[in-house]
Amino acid sequence: MAKRYDQYCPVAHALELVGERWSLLIVRELLTGPKRYTDLAGALPHIGTNVLAARLKELERCGIVGKRRLPPPTPAQVYELTPYGVALKPVMRELALWGIRSLGAPQEDDELAPGWLESALDTVFAPVAPPGSLEFRVGGEVASIVDGEARHGPAEQPDVVLEADTDVFYYLFVERRWDGVTVDGDRSLLERLLEAAAPPADAPEPAEPAMTS
Repeated sequence: MAKRYDQYCPVAHALELVGERWSLLIVRELLTGPKRYTDLAGALPHIGTNVLAARLKELERCGIVGKRRLPPPTPAQVYELTPYGVALKPVMRELALWGIRSLGAPQEDDELAPGWLESALDTVFAPVAPPGSLEFRVGGEVASIVDGEARHGPAEQPDVVLEADTDVFYYLFVERRWDGVTVDGDRSLLERLLEAAAPPADAPEPAEPAMTS
């Protein structure tokens, strides 16, 4: 463990395991499936290779991440979450819902990593999705939820298709603003998904600057 808090507390213990910088983002990437080292490095462009290697080693030692070698014709080594690591998924969902309260809508200069839509659907929406097939076309990405499972790309004969820009999709989820959203098919299914996803509370008010004498 990189840090010890010397407290008999499950929160402190959890932070000893995944509280180091980049650790939970590595978990985030592996929630969508096994990844090669180069895949992880590409998805986390500002992480140093020595830091990535150290974090993976720590997560392996804690039983959160494992590695295996794929069989031919692509005999690459991949990292993947263990069952203990996969159990972090609801934690990641709650953390995402908490963080979005003060994150704000994406701006034009914000870069979204390839595959972000599938990751968002898998983490936030799929665990609470009603039965059915929903296709999302957001900001140039296409992903789907089919009977509670997030998938890359379009759905086969979807019940409903949503099209929106990334900022419009944000406002739909956070504020239920339908301006700029195009819906084709069973809108009620989409509304049930949004309701089940438990939209976050209003963002906290920014603190007033301290008065100086």
